[in-house]
Amino acid sequence: MKSKIQILDGGMGTQLQALGLPLGGIPEVWNITEPDKVIRVHEGYLAAGSDVVYTNTFGANRYKMAASGYTVRELIGAAVRNARKACFAHPGTKVALDIGPIGKMLAPLGDLSFEEAYDIFAEEIEAGAEADLIVIETMSDLYETKAALLAAKERSDKPVYVTMSFEANARTFTGTSIDCMALTLSGLGADAIGFNCSLGPEELAPMVKRLYEITELPIVLKPNAGLPDPVTNTYNVSPDEFADCIAELLPYGIAAVGGCCGTTPEYIRALKKRVDAFLSEEKEYDLPGKTKLTGICSSTDAVWFSEPRVIGERINPTGKKKFQEALRAGDMDYILSQAVSQVEAGADILDVNVGLPGVDEKEMMVRVVRELQAVVNVPLQIDSNIPEVVEAALRAYNGRALVNSVNGEEKSLAGILPIVRKYGAAVVGLTLDEGGIPKQAEGRFAIAKRIVERAEALGIRRRDIQIDCLTLTASAEQEAVKETLTALKMAREQLGTGAVLGVSNISFGLPNRDLVNSTFLTLALQNGLTLPIMNPNSEAMMGALRAYRLLMNIDEHAIAFTEAYKNFVPQKAEAKPGAEIPVGAVQDETEGKIRAQFGDAPAELYAAVLSGRAERGEKLTVELLKTMDSMDLVNGVLIPALDTVGAGFEKGTVFLPQLILSASVVQGAFGRIKEHMQSTGMKQVSKGEIVLATVKGDIHDIGKNIVKVLLENYGFTVHDLGKDVPPEAVVEAAKKTGAPLVGLSALMTTTLGSMEETIRALKAAGLSCKTVVGGAVLTPEYAKSIGADYYGSDAKATVDIAKEVFGC
Repeated sequence: MKSKIQILDGGMGTQLQALGLPLGGIPEVWNITEPDKVIRVHEGYLAAGSDVVYTNTFGANRYKMAASGYTVRELIGAAVRNARKACFAHPGTKVALDIGPIGKMLAPLGDLSFEEAYDIFAEEIEAGAEADLIVIETMSDLYETKAALLAAKERSDKPVYVTMSFEANARTFTGTSIDCMALTLSGLGADAIGFNCSLGPEELAPMVKRLYEITELPIVLKPNAGLPDPVTNTYNVSPDEFADCIAELLPYGIAAVGGCCGTTPEYIRALKKRVDAFLSEEKEYDLPGKTKLTGICSSTDAVWFSEPRVIGERINPTGKKKFQEALRAGDMDYILSQAVSQVEAGADILDVNVGLPGVDEKEMMVRVVRELQAVVNVPLQIDSNIPEVVEAALRAYNGRALVNSVNGEEKSLAGILPIVRKYGAAVVGLTLDEGGIPKQAEGRFAIAKRIVERAEALGIRRRDIQIDCLTLTASAEQEAVKETLTALKMAREQLGTGAVLGVSNISFGLPNRDLVNSTFLTLALQNGLTLPIMNPNSEAMMGALRAYRLLMNIDEHAIAFTEAYKNFVPQKAEAKPGAEIPVGAVQDETEGKIRAQFGDAPAELYAAVLSGRAERGEKLTVELLKTMDSMDLVNGVLIPALDTVGAGFEKGTVFLPQLILSASVVQGAFGRIKEHMQSTGMKQVSKGEIVLATVKGDIHDIGKNIVKVLLENYGFTVHDLGKDVPPEAVVEAAKKTGAPLVGLSALMTTTLGSMEETIRALKAAGLSCKTVVGGAVLTPEYAKSIGADYYGSDAKATVDIAKEVFGC
């Protein structure tokens, strides 16, 4: 195909009818009953100049041939032999196994399952193993086409050409666009793609030109002989007109060309003359440039990554109680409503994450993907890091999806990337590996580079990789925000990939999250963000995106911005009853009691804890230890201060940054108290020993570290085993310390199995310790189901559980 333009054959059915095939007769049966006539048709095309002839097997599948009296293997075997016999006298010519539509609609449009369609096509392909190449043609359903192409690639090593039939509106009968065809079929490994049937060459001309712009694959063209006359059953384009029209399209990447309905050897003879003339001329053509963009699609709508595109984040159970309930109950109505509302709000793509304890993720993912594709047209992002789940979802998906995600760990690279390559998906690469998330931008960039290199080695194009430099919450790791933006910019400028970020993560634990999110989104967009994962129902975030598109001249003439805000009426500023006051500035009841019992200085220390003033807290502690008993200071001032902050956190009036800052004040005060006790010979008394660990396979430990700080501030001795801790190490630590309480943390659904295994190991060792589990993906019900004694919803709740266990 690289050295010449292949001449294909023309129509088969009309030629057989001219040789006596009765109206309503089964052409494929003639492969056995009238082989000489079938061979005669092939010979006619070969004599006219065809390099490739299609076998007489267009409808030779088990569904259409059920009443033929012959098996699929018999019919196709005979057809290949007939074509081969005709080619014998024409050295260098090839036999193409012709695969047409099954004749039944696939679900959800019909009752034929994708799996059954695959089996039907696989049977045909195996029966035609002696052919030189495979042609899948006259397809109108992209899902059926995918089933056929997968069967061809998995059951054969032959080249595969795929052509679909389009209506005059540049869509197939089922609504597939040219862009969706190109993205999906090229991703699945077709060797050449294009058009056949339905229309004549003139009507197909603009479609060929569009396909040329968006695909790197060779193009196959097999038009009808114009449009049919229903009265005379003839076509309105002559052989020379047909050939002249196609000749104008040859510069547009045409690598194989022939005819379909109404065409005869005369059409192929005229076509060969034009092709030979084209190949012999030395002429430069002014052609449109090919796109360097990438994109994803559903069966009907393509989303090119030509500008920032919104990935809706709401189909995800993390932190969403109603969604979790819907998943467990199999409530598709609720899940679909989330999809529809996001699309209506402006989402270009929908993230789909169904990982939840107690739910079969693989089964649920396939079900949700199929149900979503029945009600929304936007493409989907498959959100899972489990290879089996990703593959099942990609196989069930109709179109070209985005996979979220692979990361720098060898297990992930080896498990996810081959699946992405096989199904032709685009992929998100997370900048973390066995060592966790690097704190510096350079470390994240190095992981991104490693992911890109591994992906390219497998044949995944750089443009199809979207790097996620990972948004860490500003409330816990404020300094990391700048590193994320720097890494994002480095990936975009130095690697040339796209960029993804979970924008809303930035504001976790903060008040006025919309403000933080929209500001961070604007910063990220300026640094090259292409795919923000966000809540499209947030007007502040969507407004920031629209304004960015406007100001960067992406939204030319402000058309989209004007449409979105054409009815906008500015709200008048209203005076609020009171400004937000720092917690430490509030004269609460506890502070009054401390002031009454211990005096002004202890009350000032209490206020310093509430306001997060660490340096002030240490100074006050040092001064108070000169006149005040250390235990009175701990139990009468510091612990009540933590209780006040914790109560505010539970009510939502205090946010994570304040909680951490207050804990750091108490930690500093405790340091001074310990120094004082050591210098005076006083014995430090612990309230009890606790073992903490992030379970095997999980490298996230921010939440665990917060729990550790609070527990230590409340006077407990914490043995922190770190992250990615195997069950046997937890058992050993519990035995060695005799700790009555073991705390286990997990952030990822994929590591919850390790949590359950650790609890079983503790019980199998005969230990009497209690277990408390926590993490964003956990629920009280799941904690109970894996045998945990307690569920810690947050750090303060875990402290309360520790108090209960130790009776203090």
